[in-house]
Amino acid sequence: MYEAKATRYDHLAIRSVGDSGLQLPAVSLGLWQRFDAQAPFDERQALLLHAFDQGVFHFDVADHYGIPYGSSEALLGKVLAGELKGYRDELVIATKVGYAVGEGPFGSGLSRKAIMQHIDGSLKRLQSDYVDVYYAHRFDDAVPLEETVSALDAVVKSGKARYIGISNYNVEQTQAALALFEAYHTPVVVSQMSYNMFNRNVETSGLLDVLREHHQGLVAYGPLSEGLLSDRYLNGLPDDFKIHHTNQATLSVGNEALVEKLNALNAIAQNRGQSMSQLALAWLLRDPVVASVIIGTTSAAHLDDNLQAAQNTAFTADELAAIDQIVTLN
Repeated sequence: MYEAKATRYDHLAIRSVGDSGLQLPAVSLGLWQRFDAQAPFDERQALLLHAFDQGVFHFDVADHYGIPYGSSEALLGKVLAGELKGYRDELVIATKVGYAVGEGPFGSGLSRKAIMQHIDGSLKRLQSDYVDVYYAHRFDDAVPLEETVSALDAVVKSGKARYIGISNYNVEQTQAALALFEAYHTPVVVSQMSYNMFNRNVETSGLLDVLREHHQGLVAYGPLSEGLLSDRYLNGLPDDFKIHHTNQATLSVGNEALVEKLNALNAIAQNRGQSMSQLALAWLLRDPVVASVIIGTTSAAHLDDNLQAAQNTAFTADELAAIDQIVTLN
């Protein structure tokens, strides 16, 4: 039977989510890809246990993740009901609702009926009585926002979630949702958005400022831009390189120019004594609004390398200016 390391909280920084009492490790593990029914369970379980031993106590899934849908939750649930059963109170488990998981008008979306059905499905797959964070995975313009907010509020008040989050909401949608949540006194504390050195929409749109104003935290997904911000592509990009739609604009400069940018960023990383991925994660974590960055990996070595990013998140003005110049250079 698994026994967690006594030193699991000794190394990785723990950060507050806005002004709430929720806390997260600086680096969290996401189970978006390769954690489903097609994945080797024993290997994935070993990685989850290794992550927890290193201080990663936040695991992020969604009902839409996996082939078939929900199988990422099911894989995590098997671990939660098994080796991690005695540690559930230490964990922060987050899942999401909104994208398609079934047929018919309530197989997706953020209607009250869909939310109430899908939280029960998620809890069943996760083999847990509650989740710590329940996200609206997207904005649903086919449903009145107040209906979505009131349903998420009911999820918390029924004891099925501890906190509410929103994901992929723009500035106007975020402001409108937060106003309603505040009227309901719902513990909404976090926004999960795509954010990395190349994709700074949360900055340029003003979303970060809105989150600060409302004392919210940000959890960044895609912090390495699908591995682009690592040493993997310093010698070139494959012709069939695929990237998340939120990062598509990064490729617009062309592969050759992009590789030049990557090598220039890598030089800064080396001068700081960091790997490229450590630099990219540290750059995000320099801002206290960013509560955690979500990485996706099936490699313990890659995980351990990324965790080192939290040890040096201080940047000089010259370093930040150099990074900005590299990233914005056309």
